[in-house]
Amino acid sequence: MGKYAKWIGGGLGWFLGGPLGALFGYFVGSMFDTPGQSSTRTYHRGKYYNTTAGDFAMSLLVLIAAVMKADGRVVKAELDYVKSFFVRQFGEETAGEAILMLRDMLKKPIPVADVCRQIARNMEYASRLQLLHMLYGVSASDGHYDKSETRMIDSIADWLNISSKDKASIRNMFMPSTDGAYKILEIESNVSDDELKKAYRRMARKYHPDAVSHLGEDFRLAAEEKFKKVNGAYEKIKNERNLN
Repeated sequence: MGKYAKWIGGGLGWFLGGPLGALFGYFVGSMFDTPGQSSTRTYHRGKYYNTTAGDFAMSLLVLIAAVMKADGRVVKAELDYVKSFFVRQFGEETAGEAILMLRDMLKKPIPVADVCRQIARNMEYASRLQLLHMLYGVSASDGHYDKSETRMIDSIADWLNISSKDKASIRNMFMPSTDGAYKILEIESNVSDDELKKAYRRMARKYHPDAVSHLGEDFRLAAEEKFKKVNGAYEKIKNERNLN
């Protein structure tokens, strides 16, 4: 049994209701034993969340399918690069399980806005940021950014209630603009050195892999890429300013 099965077997909570449950519920039941409801409660901005690794993994797969369908066609090359993304992140067996489910999902109409709203209501913010980061990673896997895919990811970010600054920050990790390093840190290029350091500390806390540790070690490790890009942006600006 690969990791995808283990994540799902470890618990699906809120995922089994609403549009997400309608899309995937029967498929999960046909492949795995009925999942338990174990989860870790996390607290964010006055609300408790109960997102499990299974909730996150299946939400990611649905949103990947939505991005792949954005241009109105799905070709083998796209499936190959999605599989390569999962292989890099989680290994061959997990990638195989994920692609089986993805092939099924690509045959269905996906109410993307409704799906995202369900995720936004039930998934804590740090995990939603990680979803967005992984969607850009998938889109970038073939070395090309399709405009219809990036527009879909941009809409998904809005429906997930990702702030405009966080959306720009993650986008610039993959599609950097002229002042991309500053945008990753969510600051303007004319900030003082002290403001730069404060911004870095703030972003390091926000994007630290421990923020998604409740999803398990596999997703925590996947989040390290985002954290490294924050550090890389800070180092780039420091070098430009000749700061220690």
